[in-house]
Amino acid sequence: MKAFFNNQTNVRVRAIFISERIDLRILEETHRVALSPTLVSTGASGCAVLFRYGAVVLFGLDAIEEASFLKHLNTLISEPHARPEIEETEIRLDAAAEERVEKGVIMLHDFSVERLQAVADILAKAVVLAYYETSIAGVFDRIEPLAANLQRQGRTFQRSRELLRDIGGTLLIQHKMVWRVELSDKPEILWERPELERLYARLEIEYELRERHRALDRKLELISRTAQTLLELLQNKRSLRVEWYIVALILISIILTLFSMFAKAH
Repeated sequence: MKAFFNNQTNVRVRAIFISERIDLRILEETHRVALSPTLVSTGASGCAVLFRYGAVVLFGLDAIEEASFLKHLNTLISEPHARPEIEETEIRLDAAAEERVEKGVIMLHDFSVERLQAVADILAKAVVLAYYETSIAGVFDRIEPLAANLQRQGRTFQRSRELLRDIGGTLLIQHKMVWRVELSDKPEILWERPELERLYARLEIEYELRERHRALDRKLELISRTAQTLLELLQNKRSLRVEWYIVALILISIILTLFSMFAKAH
């Protein structure tokens, strides 16, 4: 097994949510050191862990090595993010210390591939959560004035198309989190190396993955429910307007008929 980091005890780590998807087939066939998740060696002595849902976690790369690796990934990604979300931290080798996060540094007993994979899984999920938290903040900003206007004036703005986009956007985020990112699921590496459960659980608590996931779910549900309610109100308002148009047309038809009958009588 390849040794990483040239005997360094402190290693820089950067997690980046770069795109909606990464095609890992070529890397898995040619460069991989381990699978589930895919780990490849890169740079002088560093490595990268990649996830199909678009996250990359880089260990021990300087700025030039990182830029070169990400450029190489351009041919493998789809729907790149205009503003990728980034999470930075550091891992420290200390066989005598307890494996946990101390002052923002992740303490590890060794830099084994399995430990790097476990750390990468946590950081990748953290950066994905951060990206979606920022994304739905914008949806909240759009829906809040609609709800406030409904409360003050008892009516809504004519923005059904925007509401439909917001509903579609929240459903898409929920789909990505549940089916692609699997935020609430443990990684496969823990089934193979159960001794890493303690480390993974501590990192999960440190980055508040479960709490943030639940909070994001609640926000998505609120956005979807609010948008659907406003959309129903708009649709009901339009249905009522159509009914009034029909009544008006009937009245006009009656008036014209009466006028015609009156004209013939005279």
